[in-house]
Amino acid sequence: MLEPSNNDELPVIPGKRYFTIGEVSELCAVKPHVLRYWEQEFPQLKPVKRRGNRRYYQRSDVLTIRQIRSLLYDQGFTIGGARQQMTTDSKPEELVLGDVVQDMIRELEAVLAMLKS
Repeated sequence: MLEPSNNDELPVIPGKRYFTIGEVSELCAVKPHVLRYWEQEFPQLKPVKRRGNRRYYQRSDVLTIRQIRSLLYDQGFTIGGARQQMTTDSKPEELVLGDVVQDMIRELEAVLAMLKS
């Protein structure tokens, strides 16, 4: 999952259902030709193709692209290493968010305990 520090430099993902390749390019700070290349290299990326073979990405695709971008650009993985990391690290988003919520609850309980003493 993308680390929170890296999310600060990328724009917020709007609440749309589908995004064009140009929109995803801006949201993830990656050129469109790089996105098309990553589709060949990462089986997790499967945008919907409609009229005239136009690509339409969903929110989950944008999150996956941000994760790939983080692995390649921020953490220094190669394409092969990032692909391997994505397959071994493929926890469903709901589970990852659940882990984050559990961590926050534990931290808040610790702060509450400190305030009570």
